[in-house]
Amino acid sequence: MTRDRESLLLAPYAMHSADTAGRVHAERTHPYRGPYQRDRDRIVHSSAYRRLAHKTQVFTGHLGDYHRSRLTHTLEVASIARTIGRVLGLNEDLIEALALMHDIGHPPFGHAGEDVLNQCTGDCGGFNHNRHAVRIVTLLENRYPEFPGLNLSQEVLSGQLSRVKDEPTAARAPLLEVQIVDAADSIAYDSHDADDALELGLLKLDELLAVPLWREAAQRVQKRYAALGPEQLRRAVIHQLIETLVSDLVEATRVRLQRVGVDSPAAVADWGERLAAPSAEFAQQKGELEAFLFDHVYRHATVLAERQVAGEALREMFDRYSRDPAELPEKFRQRVQTDGPDRATCDFLAGMTDRFALETYRGQRPHVS
Repeated sequence: MTRDRESLLLAPYAMHSADTAGRVHAERTHPYRGPYQRDRDRIVHSSAYRRLAHKTQVFTGHLGDYHRSRLTHTLEVASIARTIGRVLGLNEDLIEALALMHDIGHPPFGHAGEDVLNQCTGDCGGFNHNRHAVRIVTLLENRYPEFPGLNLSQEVLSGQLSRVKDEPTAARAPLLEVQIVDAADSIAYDSHDADDALELGLLKLDELLAVPLWREAAQRVQKRYAALGPEQLRRAVIHQLIETLVSDLVEATRVRLQRVGVDSPAAVADWGERLAAPSAEFAQQKGELEAFLFDHVYRHATVLAERQVAGEALREMFDRYSRDPAELPEKFRQRVQTDGPDRATCDFLAGMTDRFALETYRGQRPHVS
């Protein structure tokens, strides 16, 4: 069923389910779900995926509750990526599985938490949220009696690892489905971080008009609608920004695919360079927007103050549990024997939500597994 459907709909450079490299632990095929559909379902039902609802994207909960969590960001990335994938004839089931998994390795408190855990685990390999996501789905999640982890397809695992710069596979171009998810991730945070910052009062609309990409999107909106209030204008500009970036990505990628003539996933990998990317003009404009957001949002005094408080809490907890791993929950104490106290402590802390981390730090939560 899946094979026949994909042979009719997918482009030759797409990853067809029939050509999967399979799973580490062999399983019977499912009668009506393809391998990437099963991967998606296993990710959605995992504990790590559910915890994304209470993990920070950029702004902590102290700043309000409008802004994105890791879960809402993940769903937005999946939506954008599937749209692009359908236009280009790619495997939407694989795209969705990759998108839903791409952030599950993030610790609490966003990049502040990642920085702290990376520093604390310097003697045992450091911490990278993309690599940790693979650790979660191959080892830490235990939902099935037949194998550890989720036993996902090799394409999903290698796609996640392709985001780790020092992985050997990062030297070759990943599957187009992986490239599309990475591009959709970039589009989502460029637009939605600006939206959240405006809602939280960290930015004003007039400030963003200094950025060419935003200014052009605002001009298109104002040409279409005569009079909009500030809130309607903001939302309309965000929609226009996403539409503009997605349309450019689709067209630029389509042109590259036609020019180089790749006719299989292997040819995509052999090409080396990424084919799914914006045009040169929009890549520059995206870079300008990202530089603006870095200076005016990610380095905003309020955001930095929140990051410092969160980072100090996480560092103190790491020191406490790594010195006395007997305080860890049972399943993490078991990992001390094989991985050492630092890595076991990191696994425990990385799985926490923002709220659970702060309550544990303040002694308001029992240390349950």
